[in-house]
Amino acid sequence: MVNFTTHEIRDILISMLVIAGVFAYVFRGINQGDFISLIPVTLVAVGFGFVFHELAHKFMAIRYGFYAEYRLWVEGLVLAMVTAALGFVFAAPGAVYIHGEYISKEENGKISIAGPLTNIALAAIFFVLIQFVSASTLLTLICSLGFMINSFLAFFNLLPVAMLDGAKVLKWNPVIWIVTIGIAFIMMAYPYILQYFY
Repeated sequence: MVNFTTHEIRDILISMLVIAGVFAYVFRGINQGDFISLIPVTLVAVGFGFVFHELAHKFMAIRYGFYAEYRLWVEGLVLAMVTAALGFVFAAPGAVYIHGEYISKEENGKISIAGPLTNIALAAIFFVLIQFVSASTLLTLICSLGFMINSFLAFFNLLPVAMLDGAKVLKWNPVIWIVTIGIAFIMMAYPYILQYFY
């Protein structure tokens, strides 16, 4: 049974809004400098990717019988806003905290990979949708950003750094880690490869 506390829902909504806001600010150039009207676009393209990433961790942890709850990091939200002001985004708005008697290497690896796999799946969905929404500038923008940012989120979170998902996945299964981060990298690099050849 998946339950959400009031504090958890609040933390998820705040994190989602801040993430959407900072990405809208960084990408405001594509909207004639008006980042406010870009927020609904980044809410769909980025906010959902962030929320579903964290919820994937939560659902997988609960599936293994652990208690899992998302908690906001105020410092991470401040860092996101500061980096956005500098022209890029480094966001660590919070994380799912997991509590249990004993979490095996395999369970930890599968819980960790659930987030990046969700971003890969979302990126793939946005990529497919791009082919069908070309008549709408707004939908094309949402799908393009959704593909690019979710691909990046998957790749970034799979880096083998202690605080990220990649370190736990690598520790559990190096082959699965290599395949997954390879897919994420190809998806992330795809727009740049396309520009190079065309």
